[in-house]
Order: sequence, then C-alpha cells, then structure tokens
Amino acid sequence: MFETLTGRLNQLFDQLRRRGKLTEADVDAAMREVRLALLEADVHYSVVKDFIARVRARAVGAEVSKALNPGQQVIKIVNDELIATLGEPAPLNLAGEKPRMLMLVGLQGSGKTTAAGKLANFLRSRGERVFLVAGDPYRPAAAEQLRTLGRQLDVPVFFEADVKPPDLAKRAFEKARNGGYTVVIVDTAGRSQLDNALMDELQAIVRAVPPAETLLVVDAMIGQEALHVAEGFRDAVPLTGLVMTKMDGDSRGGAAISIRSVTGVPIKFIGTGEKLDALEAFQPERLASRILGMGDMLGLIEKAESVFDEQQTRKQAERLSKGEFSLEDLLEMMRSSKKMGPMSQMMDMLPGDMGRAARNVDPQDMDRSMKRTEAIICSMTPQERRNPDVLNASRRRRIAAGCGMEVQDVNRLVKQFREMQKLFKTLQKTGGRGLSRIFG
Repeated sequence: MFETLTGRLNQLFDQLRRRGKLTEADVDAAMREVRLALLEADVHYSVVKDFIARVRARAVGAEVSKALNPGQQVIKIVNDELIATLGEPAPLNLAGEKPRMLMLVGLQGSGKTTAAGKLANFLRSRGERVFLVAGDPYRPAAAEQLRTLGRQLDVPVFFEADVKPPDLAKRAFEKARNGGYTVVIVDTAGRSQLDNALMDELQAIVRAVPPAETLLVVDAMIGQEALHVAEGFRDAVPLTGLVMTKMDGDSRGGAAISIRSVTGVPIKFIGTGEKLDALEAFQPERLASRILGMGDMLGLIEKAESVFDEQQTRKQAERLSKGEFSLEDLLEMMRSSKKMGPMSQMMDMLPGDMGRAARNVDPQDMDRSMKRTEAIICSMTPQERRNPDVLNASRRRRIAAGCGMEVQDVNRLVKQFREMQKLFKTLQKTGGRGLSRIFG
C-alpha cells in the first residue's frame, strides 16, 4: 500500500532528521519534494496545494524553529495534516430499530459484491445477524457469486428472479425483520459508467426502503477517476460513506488521500486484499502512519489476535518460557501467521527501520521459503518434529525425498531451527533481556 509514495517520503524524512536546524529555504525544498511525491501518487492537485500550504505555514513558524529536533517536528506536522486531510473516522450507523439496511452502490468492476461479503463477515464477527440481498438482476452470475460468498460465511442470501430491485429490497427487508436479523446488506446493480438508468433505480430503492447507510464502493486503483465517480453518485443519492477497495495495490492510490476533501463523504472501510477478512474499518491515524513509513503495530496486533488461538498461544508461551521449542511449534507459528494475510501486508505494518528492512525483502521469496519449510516439516514423523535429535542421515534423505527437495535443504532448516532454539533458551535464562540482540 502506497509503497512508492512511502519510499519517496522516507528518503526526504531521513534527510530532514540529519539536519540540526532548518531554514525557510530547507522547508521550501522539502515541500517541493512532498508536493511532487503526492502528485505522482495521483493525489488531487487542489488537495496537494492546500496540504502543502498548511504544512509550510506551520513548518516555518515557532513550532519548528524552537523545537529540539526540527526535522522530527516537520515530520509530525506532515503526519498531523495528512490525518486531517484523510478526515475523521465515521463508524456505521447501526443504532435504531432493527434491521438496519446498508445499500452498496458503485460501478461494475469496483468489487461491490465482494465488498458485500467482506462487510457481512466484518459485522457478523461483531455479533450482528446479517442478511445479504442480491439486488443485481442484470449481471450474469451476480446472484450466484453472492450466494457462494454467503455459503462460505454461513450467511443467508435473498434473491428472487424477475423481480425489480426496489420490490426485491422491500421483500428482503420484511423477510429479514420477520427472521430477527439485525443488518440487511443490499448489493445493487452497477454499470460500466454513470448513467440516468442506474441512478433512477437506486433512487427507487431508497424510496422503497430508506437505508441507514448508502455506501459507495470505489476502486482505489483508478486514481482521480474515483473522485469523479464519487461526485456522480453523491449528486444522485445521499451517500453516507465510502468503501475503498484494492488498497493493497500501489498504483495511483492517492485517491484515498483526496476523496474526503473533494467529495465531503467519509471513508468508512478499506479493502486490503482478496480474502473475506481483508476489510478494515477506516482509521486515518493508522493509514497516515503507514503512508509515512511508521507502520501500524496496533493493526498488526489486532490481526494477530483475530487469528491466533488464545489457548494454543498460551501453551506455546509457557513452553517457550521453559526453553522448550520444537519443529511442531515452528509449524504452528507459520500456519497461524499465514492466516493474518499476505506477507507484503504484514511488512507494510511494521514501523520504522524494522519496516524498511522488511520491505527490502521480497515477500514472494519469503512466502516460497515458508512453503518449503512447511513441506519439509510435514514430511517428518511426529517423533522427528518433537525431537530433531533423531534426524540421522538416512532420515534426512527420506524427508528430502518425501517433500521433493535436496538433503541440503533439510540440513539448512535443522541448522536454522537450532539457532532459534538457542535464542529462545537465551531469552528464558535472561528473562527477555536477550531481545536486545534482535531489536536493539
């Protein structure tokens, strides 16, 4: 996410940190670089102009000149103003009489149907009883796509053929109310472009069943065109929020920075991957932190908490505290970490030097390495995983043959494992002070 923009800003920030004091000329030179970086990321020119003016006004004032570390203070100002540009978070309006209807609108190809499934998963994990409605009778297999997502989530999907979308929404709402559901998500039809027929149909749905939320699903990869799309929908139906999809890409992601300022509509969710759990409630502080290369440790912790089994994690922690660590533990850790999402997303959330170092590693190489490690461990017997001391030459040859690799690959894994064992034993003996050797 924003890899190119983050890289350029980090280079600039490194230069600022090294300066003992900043002149007005230094600030102007830095602002030129920030302006170019934002424009290249496809942030709207008017947003860039206002952003630079606000940052410069603060950066040449007493706030920076009297700071102990002027470079760090400028970075803080950029962070503050970026958060202000992204806009305040706006949670979903789920208060009031149940069920609450959420209507998703957008153009074809924006990821609307997938977003409906992700939103259903998000709300269900927070205790809501969700009812999905396939309100797109025009796109072939649209209803079936939503049904497939519903089966994966164990969420019911309502659809009736040859029924106009406003009537379909009305029937679905009554069925959901009678069934005790708390949230109805309507996936509406899209078009290849904005047109009157699309808007008339959406307005008819709103008249039939006034939604609690009308969320525009927009593809962050289409750059400033996303702003025109948002403005077109906003002028036709009362939008309450935006869902920015495909935020895991790096092409022209500046629309996410511009869209609140240009349209006045708040971002409520961002899609960060293809899986159904790859949807995050929008938090401007966290997104700004990622854009500026400061990571998102809180988001990383939340991802870990959502996938790691608490009881299993406690048992592993107890074993590690006793200096015990087996290949079975390593396998379990790897499998749990994979559930958190693609490695590139995890790297993107690491802060500072740790994040920059991680981003220099090819995530695909890391994924391949993890797959090889998993294959080798899975070719071992339970006894060999728990007690690698029994791995003599003949066993290693058998394991290599079983996973289609070389004996050297098995030897390399065993050596790496021994080093990890030593590290955990050191941590156990020093009460954690050995962590300085890794992160110091």
